[in-house]
Amino acid sequence: MRGHLKKAGSAADEDFGWRRAWSGSAAREGVWSNIRSAEVMLLQLVSDEEAAGRAGEVMALVKEHLEADDPRRVRLARRLRSILSGEISPSDRDLMVRALDAAYNALDDELARVRSLRNILWTATFLVLLGVAGLAVYGWFFPQSLSMCFTPKVDPGNAGGIDVVCPTAEHRNVPAGTPASDLAEPRDILTVEIAGLAGAALTVIASLRRIRGTDAPYMLPLASAVLKFPTGALSAFLGLLLIRGAFVPGLSDLDSRAQVLGWAAAFGAAQHLVTRLVDDRAQMTLAEVGRTTDAVVDSERAAVKDSDVPGETGAPGPQAAFQDGAGPREGAQERTREGAPAGEGAEGARPRAGP
Repeated sequence: MRGHLKKAGSAADEDFGWRRAWSGSAAREGVWSNIRSAEVMLLQLVSDEEAAGRAGEVMALVKEHLEADDPRRVRLARRLRSILSGEISPSDRDLMVRALDAAYNALDDELARVRSLRNILWTATFLVLLGVAGLAVYGWFFPQSLSMCFTPKVDPGNAGGIDVVCPTAEHRNVPAGTPASDLAEPRDILTVEIAGLAGAALTVIASLRRIRGTDAPYMLPLASAVLKFPTGALSAFLGLLLIRGAFVPGLSDLDSRAQVLGWAAAFGAAQHLVTRLVDDRAQMTLAEVGRTTDAVVDSERAAVKDSDVPGETGAPGPQAAFQDGAGPREGAQERTREGAPAGEGAEGARPRAGP
């Protein structure tokens, strides 16, 4: 116990400096993990009265983190009334210790899944941001190879020149036959990505209404929201590239710079169709931390697993074990009818009212 508390104190007092954003939450989880391990050991040493007083707290933790048909949860639920009344035996204390340790281990596993998903989201954000920055740098030095310029349809009455529309400029009466990519500017791709970032920011603000606070030591909703920004910039670039390649019928030629930026913002907001799946997964992972299952005992599975445990007091009989199902109860009634004396029908099988 002293060793666990010493580790918890060292983790709490550690100064991470610039690494706090990445290591601080992991250290906080380490503090609580060591404290929980010391608490499990303490339960082995306290008096019977204190152990009985903590039985309700242990049962609450077990209900939050163990499945309804877990054998340790089932047995503890059956023995809980006897323990609370003071009839605690060494096997009951061992059962409480093992159930509490299993509940804390399940909690550690749940937090580990949250940490793993948080790390995946931050890594994905970094990689997408790296790709977006690489596109901007490449477009700055080689604007013609990734041109975002469009040539609207030429007016048949004006054969002297054409118009070229780029994200950063509009060129009028350009000599006919001039490639639109020759007029591309180094800032074109960067401008498109900024417009995509603006569209993504709008979806982030809209998604805040679905984000719930959490007591988990990891900012999983924040990691999910930050991923939207570089994804919006990337989707804006890819969307305009598809329009320029005439993959979208009727949108092969944009008429003005405002249309180019407007479509870039629209594609930036459209990233929500993909990242909302990430949001749903993040909320689902957070909901699994400390979830409360529905029933204390699943009667059918409990009867199969623990009905024959020798020396187990307080175990329900066959009628109680199947109280949620009508089949065994009806079977008992049939056997009662069959065993009734001759001349006594179904009515005779019913218990008579008496004092």
